[in-house]
Amino acid sequence: MVFSLLIRTFAAKMEKILYYMVAGHVFTVCNETNKDVSQWLDHYKPFAIDVACNEPVFTLHVKDRVEDNGFEKEIHQDDDGSEILAGHLTDGNPCFRFLLRHEHVATMVTNKEYRRAELCMMNCEQFGLDNALMVMYALATATLQTALFHSSVVSYQGCGYMFLGKSGTGKSTHSSLWLRHIEGTELVNDDNPVVRIADGKARVYGSPWSGKTPCYRNIDYPVGAIVQLSQAPHNRIEQLQKLRAYAAVVPSISGKRWDSHIAEGLHLTENWLAQHVNIFHLECLPDAEAARLCCKTVSGR
Repeated sequence: MVFSLLIRTFAAKMEKILYYMVAGHVFTVCNETNKDVSQWLDHYKPFAIDVACNEPVFTLHVKDRVEDNGFEKEIHQDDDGSEILAGHLTDGNPCFRFLLRHEHVATMVTNKEYRRAELCMMNCEQFGLDNALMVMYALATATLQTALFHSSVVSYQGCGYMFLGKSGTGKSTHSSLWLRHIEGTELVNDDNPVVRIADGKARVYGSPWSGKTPCYRNIDYPVGAIVQLSQAPHNRIEQLQKLRAYAAVVPSISGKRWDSHIAEGLHLTENWLAQHVNIFHLECLPDAEAARLCCKTVSGR
């Protein structure tokens, strides 16, 4: 009886590995706790795979405890109560503290190459796990011609159209206008799509991260156009030339830009997009005419 109990206890503590693939990049989650981590990963199911078909870009180890002594903050990001403190430890390894409404709910420590991370969740487990995976994905793929965008994306006639802008600009609103007034439009992702350049082409992918709108679709489309939005008392659109196009995409791409290796990888991706993708600026009202004008201009239909 005692031996049987020991076996069951050992099995419960055995490492459980989950595999996912987003935009062709594989990553793994290793559960080294007695918690059922999968309960917080339902929206990752469309991206789940049975085994790693190629080498993972990163592995996240979920643990009961992570040492973050000597944490020194480098930058503080606050997005409507969702906070990330990014910094490093005394050994130089990057460290991230995740806060929700000012409560410290999770800590992640990574190696310097962003290929391995350890996460401890004290509270609000789904929030901590989501943020850890999103941060790791953005950093681990930054040098692989891949970018995690802050954007809302719709598909229309076989292409993906991305809407960029500061929080509150109306990205989700503009997508919803396309959905209501442009027949054949579908939502791809409403907050954090992935763009990957391969074989001389850019494609936009759905992801497990979609902000306040649950849209976790494992689909992808060639990028038809990128549209920077700004609110205005009129509807007017113009195509941006390369320098302005570059400046339009940079603020919408997630990454640790004070890390020179990450910054260089993102720069190459941003520069390629500015050179090869049609990028527009739309001054608009939140109305049907704005959606129709945008659609006709960027799609040519």
